Amino acid sequence: MTAAEPTNPTTDRSGAARGVIWDMDGTLIDTARHHYDSWRQLLAPEGVDLDYPAFMVGFGRRNDEWLRDLLGDEIALHDIRRIGDAKEERYRELLREQGLIVLPGVLETLARLRDDGWRNAVATSAPVQNLEIILDVTGLKELMDGWAGSEDVQVGKPAPDIFLAAAERIGVDPHRAVVVEDAAAGVLGAHRAGMAAIGVGPHHAELGADRSVESLADLPVEAFAELVQAASRSA
Repeated sequence: MTAAEPTNPTTDRSGAARGVIWDMDGTLIDTARHHYDSWRQLLAPEGVDLDYPAFMVGFGRRNDEWLRDLLGDEIALHDIRRIGDAKEERYRELLREQGLIVLPGVLETLARLRDDGWRNAVATSAPVQNLEIILDVTGLKELMDGWAGSEDVQVGKPAPDIFLAAAERIGVDPHRAVVVEDAAAGVLGAHRAGMAAIGVGPHHAELGADRSVESLADLPVEAFAELVQAASRSA
């Protein structure tokens, strides 16, 4: 099972459900160091001395796509699976050993949105097994109505597929969904899905989002409704 079912009627005056679709890494939680350490350990035997700037270029992409960029298109599928599976297993070990930090403003925003009748979902390039461990470890699962991971789509961001899959899981029309992202590829994917996007993080102003803030702690929850209303007027 890769997603939870909607649990409550979350509609506005129009009677249509509204939802927020969340990227995970860099948006809800900070796992960059866990990913970097696990990739660095697994790529070293393949002859790749991965430094942090090079890692950040590929951070958030699907493993198969990034490994082809690093090791060449001729890399065999079984090697992609071998390296990728080993990396994810090491990553999960680090999660359990070191724990995770939920980013500022996340818990408060999720709780307020749920109180106001929004459905929340995660759309991530990460494997579903990683996603579910993270939701359990952080306690975020209780605030989510559904999720979609890398196994649920054939192509990653900036394709819109992962956002459309997440919206379908929680029963929300794309034009009534807002995506929260920390990467330009995710913002582009959201727009391709017909969804408004909020950019967060240190590079928020460069993401091309409909609205941007450095931290969710600085974002009034009313911004979500304003974006859906604007999308409805322009539809």
